[in-house]
Amino acid sequence: MSTSMEIARKVADAVLYEGYLLYPYRASATKNQARWQFGVLVPPAYTATAEHPACQTECLLEAREDAVLRIGLRFLQVRVRTVERAEGSGYRPVPALEVAGETYLTFDEAVERERDTVVSLAELLAAERIYEVGHDTTRTVEPLPAAPGGGPSGRIVREDRRVDARLAVRAERIDGPYGLVKLRVRVENTTEWADAEASRDEALRSSLIAAHTLLAVEGGAFVSLLDPPAWAAEAARSCRNLRTWPVLAGQEGRRDVMLSAPIILYDYPSIAQESPGELFDSTEIDELLSLRTLTLTEAEKREARATDPRAAEIIDRVGDLPPEVLEQLHGAVHCLRPAERENLPWWDPGADRAVSPETDSVVVGGVTLARGSGVRLLPGRGTSHARRADAHDMFLAGRRATVEAVFLDVDGVRHLAVTLDDDPGADLQREQGRFLYFSPDEVEPLSGGKEDG
Repeated sequence: MSTSMEIARKVADAVLYEGYLLYPYRASATKNQARWQFGVLVPPAYTATAEHPACQTECLLEAREDAVLRIGLRFLQVRVRTVERAEGSGYRPVPALEVAGETYLTFDEAVERERDTVVSLAELLAAERIYEVGHDTTRTVEPLPAAPGGGPSGRIVREDRRVDARLAVRAERIDGPYGLVKLRVRVENTTEWADAEASRDEALRSSLIAAHTLLAVEGGAFVSLLDPPAWAAEAARSCRNLRTWPVLAGQEGRRDVMLSAPIILYDYPSIAQESPGELFDSTEIDELLSLRTLTLTEAEKREARATDPRAAEIIDRVGDLPPEVLEQLHGAVHCLRPAERENLPWWDPGADRAVSPETDSVVVGGVTLARGSGVRLLPGRGTSHARRADAHDMFLAGRRATVEAVFLDVDGVRHLAVTLDDDPGADLQREQGRFLYFSPDEVEPLSGGKEDG
């Protein structure tokens, strides 16, 4: 596997399990009653929700006809997990069962599915290629530990329902001097379904969950749809993507891998090196989720462990995080090397060598304010900032503060970053770069400011 594909798969795995199980990781939690919100492709005959049976990716490719494409369809399939209690000569489904101090819960799991195909660009230019994807119904039974009397206590029954899907791939040349190719990848759930009004939970068991595609090319290069070169901009606008967003992935600068995901990403997404493991909610912050998990009671942790093996792994991992690892989750400062500064977009402050927030200044009432200047906060003062006079700002009215930096935004407007003088956490905020921000006309210079001129 290439380095680019390795990096892309790590991001794809995060997409695959986005929303699999949310904090507080317990089956009884309200948010875990409506799971799997991303990339859900339901059977075409199921119409009780607004979810769709298909998604489509269109992207651009610079390639010769002898180029080779690798197309990977990946999704989760819901696995029904039912706990059954032994009763007489049979078994009865129950929500939960406690055996020898362990709790077993009825709660659906999921299994990863993947279909890889390799095809030449020449074949795709000649005709659409159809690939069938199917998984038969399976059923497994796991006996639970024996009851105190020696007889059976119960069992866990796991069932995969039948799921059928179709992957359709086609390529076409775009007229013009640049030799561009438009690649179309359509994924469709084709599972037969009888009850159009069934519950969503039932339909999910025959759906593709978090469906996405990983595309790789040998002998060619993908074109960014987010930031296409000028000569490809019109072609990029013509791409029609339905419920999926293709972005360049893998090693930054390379264009041999593209990830088309059901969530909006930027080109070359990556997993933060500081992250110690999956938390199943990549739109959240690792530090926040880890700290919240540490606050769970022992009873809540027991339920989380019984809910899902992946939840049990989170509880154990977070509980064992050493302080230095937890501290790393607070964030990281990435310094720009000179070569990187020159390649930054115009709107990035690091691209302008004339901008220096720690030494820049601004004149207010004839007084030059810079780092270290004292000011009194007057939030909402001035007609252009009346909208800021909300409850939070009103608590700060009249408070003394120290200017930490002067920032310039893309519209040429200056902003003061300040810390409160009477805030015992000011040193920590200064160290972490977390400030309050006000416009120059929302502060009043105090004695000690530098006189202008």
